[in-house]
Order: sequence, then structure tokens, then C-alpha cells
Amino acid sequence: MTELNLTVCHLYGNLLNTYGDNGNLLVLNYLAKKRGINLTIDIVSIYEPFDRDKYDFVFFGGGQDYEQLIVSNDIQKKKDDLTAFINQDGVMLAICGGFQLLGDYYIGANGEKIHGIHALPHYTLSQDNNRFIGDIEIYSEEFDETYYGFENHNGMTFLGDGERPLGIVKKGNGNNNQDNTEGVRYKNVFGSYFHGPLLARNENLANRILDFIITYHNKRH
Repeated sequence: MTELNLTVCHLYGNLLNTYGDNGNLLVLNYLAKKRGINLTIDIVSIYEPFDRDKYDFVFFGGGQDYEQLIVSNDIQKKKDDLTAFINQDGVMLAICGGFQLLGDYYIGANGEKIHGIHALPHYTLSQDNNRFIGDIEIYSEEFDETYYGFENHNGMTFLGDGERPLGIVKKGNGNNNQDNTEGVRYKNVFGSYFHGPLLARNENLANRILDFIITYHNKRH
């Protein structure tokens, strides 16, 4: 049997790695190896083009305000290729800042409006002197599964047309503490505010994402 080789883009992996989100890739790599699958992981960072035809999966983590501002400027040069990747059913996992930057805009720490890439129709406001911090539990109606995690974010994200939540909040705050949504599902994009990382505590979701990646790879080859 031919060994399956999957190619992964870790978007801005040298900048957006503050909260242990990189552990999501360690989990995927571990589960892939158990299935006899090889993952090749490339960091694509500032001043580097994103090749939408090269990758089976994109991971986009979060970071602190300074790094996210750098990324928000550079990613405008990649937005056409990233949007095309999403629209051709490329698989992506975006956490916190990455989740925000896929949308229309987010409000920064100083109240400035920072543009995303408009690939997804959500937007993110900021809170005055408050953060959503603590354990969180959500239920995925799509997969009939419960996911557990930890959230730590100032942003309040509101989903747009065509988007559905990753899950319904059972405990915690979620996207905005108003509509009981957490994260996003759009085409083959998974987004979330879960830090810690998300996939280390939710192997069921990790295996589902790996299945999506394999399906997308096979579709292209």
C-alpha cells in the first residue's frame, strides 16, 4: 500500500504561537502516524507566498496584539490565495486570532479597526476592561459530540451568513456570551477560541479533522 503523505501549512507559526496552540499540530501528527500517514509541516510566514495548491491543511493560531498586527498587514498579500483555498474546500483550523483574521475585521486593543481577509463573514468587537476566561464546554450538533476546552479572549465574535458555530455553549462564554455560539464551521474551516490546545482534549474532533484532510487530499490527487 502506498504511504499517504499530507502537506500542512502552519500559517505564521513563528509569530502566532503564544498560547500553546501549536500543540494542535502535534496531536494531528501523532494521530496521523498511528494511521501510517506522514505529515510534512511548513511554516509560511511574513513576506512568503501561500501556495493554495500545495497544501492539504492550514493551521492558523493566535498570538498577542503586537504579533497579530504584523500578521494582519502581511496577510493581505495572501488573502486571495487563502480565500481560494477555503472556497475550493481546503481544510483549515483557525484558533483565536487566526479565527478573527479570517473574518471581516476585529477591533484591536487600542480601539482600532483591523481588517481581516474577508474570507468568512464574521466580525469581532472588543470588550472594555473584560475578558472571557475559564473552562468551556460546547456541543456540536453537526457531529453529535461534546468538546471541552479553555477560553481566554477579549474579542466578541458574531457569525455571518453561511456560517454555523463549531458548537453550542453549555458552559462558558463562547464567541460573545450573547448567542450561545462558539467557534465557526464554514465549508471545511474549523475555527475556535479554545486554547490549550483544542485537539489535545478532543481526540474525536482531531480524528474528524484528519478525515477531512484525507478526503481533501484524495479529491486533489
